[in-house]
Amino acid sequence: MLGVGIVGLPNVGKSTLFNAITKAQVEAANYPFATIEKNVGVVPVPDERLKPLQKLYAKDNREPKILPTTVEFVDIAGLVKGASKGEGLGNKFLANIREVSAIAHVVRCFEDDNIVHVSGKIDPVDDIEVINTELALADIASLEKRLEKLRRSAKTDKSDQLIVDAADKMIAELSNGKLARQTDIELPKDFNLLTAKPVIYVCNVAEEDAANGNELSKKVQELADKEGSEAVIISAQIEQEIIELDDDEAMEYLADLGLKEPGLNRLIKKGYEALGLISFLTAGEKETRAWTIKRGSKAPQAAGEIHTDFERGFIRAEVIAWDKLLEAGGMVAAKGKGWVRTEGKEYVVQDGDVINFLFNV
Repeated sequence: MLGVGIVGLPNVGKSTLFNAITKAQVEAANYPFATIEKNVGVVPVPDERLKPLQKLYAKDNREPKILPTTVEFVDIAGLVKGASKGEGLGNKFLANIREVSAIAHVVRCFEDDNIVHVSGKIDPVDDIEVINTELALADIASLEKRLEKLRRSAKTDKSDQLIVDAADKMIAELSNGKLARQTDIELPKDFNLLTAKPVIYVCNVAEEDAANGNELSKKVQELADKEGSEAVIISAQIEQEIIELDDDEAMEYLADLGLKEPGLNRLIKKGYEALGLISFLTAGEKETRAWTIKRGSKAPQAAGEIHTDFERGFIRAEVIAWDKLLEAGGMVAAKGKGWVRTEGKEYVVQDGDVINFLFNV
């Protein structure tokens, strides 16, 4: 599955935001075999831990190369009311959204007489409702289709009967305005319900509201809190402008607006978390690098991200939290203090672990 799908009604700033993302994306040359399609942006995940580790291992004015991990954002066709019945680009929208693992739902929280709103008024909560309703209707349709076959097999298969019961409950919940992610009903993963996917609501605000948001973004935040989702305040216009500036100019511009970092950074981090991903780190004189793993992964699986031989021949892992390594001043000093732990095959890797794997093939 691809990464985070960017969705939204027409004229909410979705394309402006995606343009900023694609301009920020990594050079494909750094990541061999990656074919970047026109509607996919592969962006580095901001990681404040890499720079201090780079400095720690710098030697004779030579700094190790920094290699952050990445996350994919997919630009998904705009949605209109009736998409679940094929209105507009409805079928394409629904097909594309099935292929992503999380959703960044861009909602308009700015006034601009020059940009027409599809429903004639600015109401982000209502916009969210439109898309959630279309996704719920699509989920009901796909469940009913699956149930036709399952009801027949359930007559002889008790496990299928359990799935039928769960699917019937889910249809009832969806029909009553609940989303799959708000229920505790368990269905097989291959049902791939659209409303089960984690969501980040992206409140696209005017430049002057980028630091603190506004009344519209507060309403979205309240809705997100209620449903257990995340909300991020961002000005797509600012993001597009700063992507043209060098780093120093961009930071000065953001500081003038009362911002510490680009909104894009917050969105990327939230997207990474929504996908259930964490990063472990490797550090040395040649490179300081972040590696992506699923939250809950064990040490051999993490080792396999570096090379399959590491996983196949895994013996043990030397582990230290990144901040403890900095505090010690290096791996040798950290070992002297007894801060480096030896972990085996059952160790669950934590975000920010610096790991050295020992293996034998």
